[in-house]
Amino acid sequence: MLNETALQEIHNIRSSYPDRESALLPALYIAQREFGWLSSEALLLVAKALNLPEAKVRGTASFYSMFKHKPVGRNLVQICTNISCMIAGSDDLVDLLKSMYGMEPNETTPDGRFSLVIMECIGACGTAPAMLVNTDFHDNLTEQKIGEILEKYA
Repeated sequence: MLNETALQEIHNIRSSYPDRESALLPALYIAQREFGWLSSEALLLVAKALNLPEAKVRGTASFYSMFKHKPVGRNLVQICTNISCMIAGSDDLVDLLKSMYGMEPNETTPDGRFSLVIMECIGACGTAPAMLVNTDFHDNLTEQKIGEILEKYA
């Protein structure tokens, strides 16, 4: 169940837009923030809160890669492997993460600390390789730098 604060937030967002569908992406962000991911139940709650068909909500949520459809770790590591990042060594960094934390892409570490997601592009071609940890952007990555960065996330 969405708490009253989240429901009020969705209502306030809904009133800022000319139609209900315009409020869908922000409402999905709120639900994901509240639950950590978007389960079928969370999608149904958003549909009810906005008075939209559940199929519309599910279709929108499944289109965007920033919405998670299964539980993720406390820290979501999203590393770019598109051409610029790949040329700059992102494949080696993915291998490093796999060996350091014993997880494959789209998996979570056994302790729930990290989940690893391969991103197609995060728009940092000029400072590749790059990654997001939760919403924190990191670029010009090296094996040493990536280890130092991730040590800070408990």
